[in-house]
Amino acid sequence: MKLSLLPLLACSALAVLVLPSQEPALKPIAAQYRTGDFAVGCQAWTFNHFTAVEAITKTAAAGGKVIEFYPGQPLALLAPDVLLDHNLDQEHIDGLKKLLAEEGVLAVNYGVVDIPNNEVEARKIFEFAKNMGFRALTTESTGSIDLIEKLVKETGIGVGFHNHPRRPQQESYRVWDPNYILELVKGRDSRIGAAGDTGHWTRSGINPVDALKILEGRIISIHMKDLSAFGIDSAHDQVFGTGYSNIAGVLDELKRQHFGGNISIEYEFNWDHSVTDVAQCIGFVRGYAAQP
Repeated sequence: MKLSLLPLLACSALAVLVLPSQEPALKPIAAQYRTGDFAVGCQAWTFNHFTAVEAITKTAAAGGKVIEFYPGQPLALLAPDVLLDHNLDQEHIDGLKKLLAEEGVLAVNYGVVDIPNNEVEARKIFEFAKNMGFRALTTESTGSIDLIEKLVKETGIGVGFHNHPRRPQQESYRVWDPNYILELVKGRDSRIGAAGDTGHWTRSGINPVDALKILEGRIISIHMKDLSAFGIDSAHDQVFGTGYSNIAGVLDELKRQHFGGNISIEYEFNWDHSVTDVAQCIGFVRGYAAQP
């Protein structure tokens, strides 16, 4: 007696249709917080001469729709001893969320923060991030990567490793090199990657576009700067499109990669009067986004 092939064929068809589950992804940034292809706003360090409350209002005034906080900024003029960090109490967190909603600004990141290789202390940072609704953390704590990966998997909060400039006198400092970051995160959860800084790459003599290509698929967020010189540590920020960091090329590459994270403008110049400069940087991104 011949066996019917129908059950076997049915099983084969089912095997074809059942696809492997996709790796978890970072939560998307809503369209209302985007300017064309990009979610662009400020790293609060831009306004570190002011309070976190002022950083929010200045970001909004410049046209930014997202913000990345850093640990240690005074929260408000009326509470100068209260610092915005992962020890903030719920009352102040709720007030911060209320102001963000009123200003139409989304808090997306927190850093650069030291994530210690201590689960109790590291978990506190991730729990704060989840409470605030952050998409990711920015750090240089490469030695904690095993613990970081565990907490990323638990919380869904991403982590980007941030680059400061190359330090020739300190050979142990390696995160300036995008190749090192790529090797560091190889085989890790896809929500762990780079929080690339275009200005610090420029200071280190690295073409930011080349760095982005090296890190393709692993870019969590961007600190965007356009600098007055290439390969010089003392170079300062300029309005986008007027310096040596090839911001148009950076945007081209991010668009090609379908980058879904945030662009944090970190403008470290004209500290007390930078809102107009930041607005022009955001205008550059807006103009780029408007191109056909």
